[in-house]
Amino acid sequence: MKRLVTVLPILASLALAEGPLAAPKLRVVPARAVNASTREAVTGQLGPSKLLPLGFEVGGRLQVSRASKGEVVKAGQALGNLDPEIINAQVAQAEAGLLAAEAGAGLALDVAARNEKLKAEGSVSELQFRQTDTQAKAAKAQVAQAQAGVAQAKAGQRRHFLSAPFTATVVDAPDNVGGMVGPGTPVWVLMQLDPLILKVTVPENVRQELKAGQKVRVEAVGSGAASDEATIKVVLPSADPQTRRVPLEISVPNADGRFVANTLARVSIQLGEAKAAFVVPSTALSTSGGDHVFAVEQGVVKRVAVKVMERTNTTVTVQASVPMTQVVDYPTAAVTEGLKVSP
Repeated sequence: MKRLVTVLPILASLALAEGPLAAPKLRVVPARAVNASTREAVTGQLGPSKLLPLGFEVGGRLQVSRASKGEVVKAGQALGNLDPEIINAQVAQAEAGLLAAEAGAGLALDVAARNEKLKAEGSVSELQFRQTDTQAKAAKAQVAQAQAGVAQAKAGQRRHFLSAPFTATVVDAPDNVGGMVGPGTPVWVLMQLDPLILKVTVPENVRQELKAGQKVRVEAVGSGAASDEATIKVVLPSADPQTRRVPLEISVPNADGRFVANTLARVSIQLGEAKAAFVVPSTALSTSGGDHVFAVEQGVVKRVAVKVMERTNTTVTVQASVPMTQVVDYPTAAVTEGLKVSP
């Protein structure tokens, strides 16, 4: 509980011409003892674990769209297709050509086999046999070429239909059908939002304390949504050339959708073993001349140097050189070492 205390006049003889010097009022708050670890808190952007703009490999008129914005699609689920009328005709033409080639090859092979027997009996010359054998081989080659044409036409036919390669959320989709679509033009945009990936950088001296699979706490900057189940996915072995900090990727579970992709989030990473520490309001920490707080013990203010272990929006966890039970909140220039206060 916060208490107000009044500084006792140290020098009673000090007085202003208009009257005695008024004693400043101090706000004193408890310092909560805890066991805590040094933590590195950094902020980065939450992104989808997978992001894929999807378009057709061929051009055509968009005939059907089966996925709308915001919809969750499964792997293999149809997204839509182009008008297949022309490609269907090309497939039918290629299949007809294959049938004709197979019929011609059957006839040529039959003639070649018959001439081979006649050649053995001496009824057909070597030249005639070679001619029919060559024709049979050419017919077989035409069959193979026709088969390739069918495969190519069917491949083009499949390119008129698009399906989701993985389970994801549709974040962009066509509003209308009937328009022309060019080859490679993104028509749908898919994002895998569970898990999300938080990308941050940490100082080089922190890298040795981190390892893949280590759990960390992640908190959204805007909404305040948090998770203690986030894990370090990878610690890159190369520092960023501009900042000289080590990139870090963190996997953030998001099955319930509490986090929003492409927003800022803060990660708190534990470094080392837990040690005795104190939690005080962040407004009690002074930084002039080094991090310190003003502890109040037995009615006397004492300047105590501290080492910051963790920061939050409203509190700071510190290590102190001496035990503390209460500290001055919002210290001003009037607060000095040895200042006496009344209960």
